[in-house]
Amino acid sequence: MQPQADPFIVPVCHEVLTVLYQDEHILLVNKPSGLLTLSGKHPLNKDSVHFRLVQDYPTALMLHRLDFGTSGILVVALNKEINGHITRQFQARSVEKTYTAILQGHLVKDAGTIEYPIAKDSDNFPLQKICYETGKAAISNYEMVERLHAPDVTRVRFKPVSGRTHQLRIHSREIGHPILGCDLYATDEAFSMAQRLMLHATTIAFNHPVTGERINFISPCPF
Repeated sequence: MQPQADPFIVPVCHEVLTVLYQDEHILLVNKPSGLLTLSGKHPLNKDSVHFRLVQDYPTALMLHRLDFGTSGILVVALNKEINGHITRQFQARSVEKTYTAILQGHLVKDAGTIEYPIAKDSDNFPLQKICYETGKAAISNYEMVERLHAPDVTRVRFKPVSGRTHQLRIHSREIGHPILGCDLYATDEAFSMAQRLMLHATTIAFNHPVTGERINFISPCPF
C-alpha cells in the first residue's frame, strides 16, 4: 500500500474579497489571487470565496470558478433558480469573459486563436494535458496588448471560447509563451519571474436572469 502524500495546505490569504455589484438575485465579486473559490476537503483549507460569502449571504452559490492563483471577477447566484438560469448561459457559451495575462517572451502575431483539446492527466493530478484522443475541444482567442522589454514579456488579452480547467495556462505553454508565475505549466524561469500567477479575469458579460438586461462588468487588472 502506497503512503498517502501530504495534503496541500494553502497559505493564508489576507487579501479582501470585494463585492463589485449586488442585487437580490446575484453578486459580482473580485477574487484576490491566493484564495480558493471553494473550500478544500482539508479543514485547514476552509477559507475560500464561498466560505467568506456565506457568512453574509447564506444562500450564495458559486456559478463558476477561478484557479487559486487567478484573480478577478466571479458571478455568484443567490438562489437555485438564478443559479440554473445563468448556468444555462454558460452552457450555451453566451457568457463572454476576457482575461489579462503576462506571458514569457514576445508573441510573433498580434492576435490569433489557440486550439488544443484538453484532458485530465490521470497520472499527474491536478495537471491537465493536451490529448487528441480523449481531450475536449478547447479554444482560446488572444490579442497582444503590449510587448515589454527587460525582461521580454507580452501583455495579452485572452477571450476563451470554451472553459476547460487550466485552459489559458496550458494553451499559453503550448505556444511556447507560458504565463509568468504559473506553478503548473511554466518553465522554472517563467515561474520565478513573478510573485503570483499573472492571470486576471478582467471582464464578464451575461444577461441578467430576471431583467434580461446585458450586464457588463470590469475588474481593473492589478498588474
